[in-house]
Amino acid sequence: MGTTLTATFETRREAEMTVERLVQEHGVERTDVFIAADGNENSAGEEQAGSDGEAGEPSPEPRGDAPLHGAVSVSVDIEDDEKAAKVREGFAEFHADDVSEA
Repeated sequence: MGTTLTATFETRREAEMTVERLVQEHGVERTDVFIAADGNENSAGEEQAGSDGEAGEPSPEPRGDAPLHGAVSVSVDIEDDEKAAKVREGFAEFHADDVSEA
């Protein structure tokens, strides 16, 4: 029987790193992974990270317009108990909050 595991992340970078780890190293199908703002507004997370932050030199002017309106949600539809365990590990590795199963 399938399940959906869902977690929230403070930054878009943490969410994206989780997805890449699950897809590239644990064989989770990218079509089974969903990323969305955890709320009604577009959001890159609760704080700047990764490509939302200032780059090193040489770089264009820093941007301050990343929409920081709340957490980023990642959900994964999974059929396999072994892969579900890897999803939970991936969530933990990248500091997920509010992990749930439905």
